[in-house]
Amino acid sequence: MTENIFKLLSTSPTAYHAVANAEEILSANGFVRLEEGQPWHLNKNGKYFVSREGSALIAFALGGEDYSFVIAASHTDSPCLKLKLCGENPSAGTTRISVERYGGGLNYTWLDIPIKIAGRVITNEGGTLKSTLIELDESFVIPSVAIHFNRSANDGIKLNPQIDMQLLSALGDGKKLVAACESKAGAPIIDYDLYAVCGVEPFLVGFDSSLACAPRVDNLTSAFASVEAIIGCAPKAIPVIYLADNEEVGSRTKQGAGSTFLKDVISRINTALGYSEEELKVALAKSFMLSCDNAHATHPNHPELSDPANKVLLGEGVVIKHHANQNYTTDAMSSAIVKSILSSAGVPTQDFFMRSDLPCGGTLGAISSSQLSVRSADVGIAQLAMHSSTETFAVCDYAHYINAIKAVLSSAILESTSLSVKIK
Repeated sequence: MTENIFKLLSTSPTAYHAVANAEEILSANGFVRLEEGQPWHLNKNGKYFVSREGSALIAFALGGEDYSFVIAASHTDSPCLKLKLCGENPSAGTTRISVERYGGGLNYTWLDIPIKIAGRVITNEGGTLKSTLIELDESFVIPSVAIHFNRSANDGIKLNPQIDMQLLSALGDGKKLVAACESKAGAPIIDYDLYAVCGVEPFLVGFDSSLACAPRVDNLTSAFASVEAIIGCAPKAIPVIYLADNEEVGSRTKQGAGSTFLKDVISRINTALGYSEEELKVALAKSFMLSCDNAHATHPNHPELSDPANKVLLGEGVVIKHHANQNYTTDAMSSAIVKSILSSAGVPTQDFFMRSDLPCGGTLGAISSSQLSVRSADVGIAQLAMHSSTETFAVCDYAHYINAIKAVLSSAILESTSLSVKIK
C-alpha cells in the first residue's frame, strides 16, 4: 500500500496529473468516462466519472437500493509556485524563472531542494487548441542566501516572493523554458499553466518505517484514498467522490468546491435515472458528505500549540475535525454518524479542536455545502508540517483512511429528520 501511494504522490506533481492518474485507475476498474458537453445515458448498475478542466473529477457508482447520495469530497491542489509567462530573466551571470506563490505554503521549505516543473501546455494543432500534460526532466533550485551575508538568518527569516523565491535555471542568459516544453509537447506552445513543485521523492521515516514523508500529502492522500474507496465499496445508496481543484486559493473557480460542478452532476444523475425534482430533494435530505482534508497532528516538539484536551496523534486513526465557527462542517449529529459507521467498520477515530487562542484554517466542506446542502462532517488523517514542501504522516493511518471512506460510501441513511437519523 505504501508503494502505491508513494508512486501516486510522486507522479502527481500537479492537480492535472493527479486527475489523469485518478482517471486511469477508475478506467482500469470499470468506470466509464462521461463528458459534460454531451448527453448522459446511464445504466442503472453503471460506474462513471467526469472531469472538469482536467484538474477536478467526480466519480459515482449506481446500483444501490436506496436513492440518496454518500459523498467523499477532497481536493487535488497543494501549495506550490506558479510560473509566469515569459518569465525567464538574467541576473548575476545566471538565468532565473519568475514565479508567484500558489496557496499558503511554508516559504523557507522551498529553498535548496530539488524542484521540478510540471503542468499543462496549450498548443494549436490544425486549428484545435489542445491541452497536454508535461513534466520536464530537469531539476531546478531556489538558492538561499549564505549565512555570511545574513548573520541573523537563524533568528528568523522573511522571504520576499518576488526577490527570494525565483528559480535558478541556467548559466548565462539562456532562455530555454519554452523550447524544453515544446520538445515535450511536440508542437509550438500558445500558453501554459506550469508549476514549480517539490521534486523530493517520498521516503519512509524511522527505525520501524512507520512514518512517511512526501510532497503533496495534503491533500492527495485524501483524493487517492477516495478513489481506492469507491472502487472497493459495496453501495447501498449512490457513492460519489469529488476531487475538487483550487482549495488552496479559496475554491471559488469553475472547477473548485465553490462551483456548481457537484450540484450539476447530482442533477444530471437525477434526470438520467428518471427521478423528479421533488424526489431529488427527498434524496438530498437523506444524503451525507465527508469533507476529506488532512488534520494537524500534535507536534512532538511543540505540543503547546495544540488543544491540551484533544490531542491528535500520528497512527491513532482517522481525525474528525470540529470548529465552533464552522470552519469545519462537523456538528454533533454528523460526527455521531461518522463514529457509528467507523466503529462498526473497526476504524479508530480521534477528534481535532484548534487551540482556542489560534485562528483555524478552513477547507472545502463549508464552501461545497453552499452549493449542495447535505449533512456533512470534516475528516482527515493526522500529519505534521502541513503546507511544507514535504509533509509527514503515519503509514497505518492511510490504510485506516481508505477503510473509513469505503465504509461511509458503503452506507446509507434510511431515515433523516431534524431530530433523528437511521443508518444502514
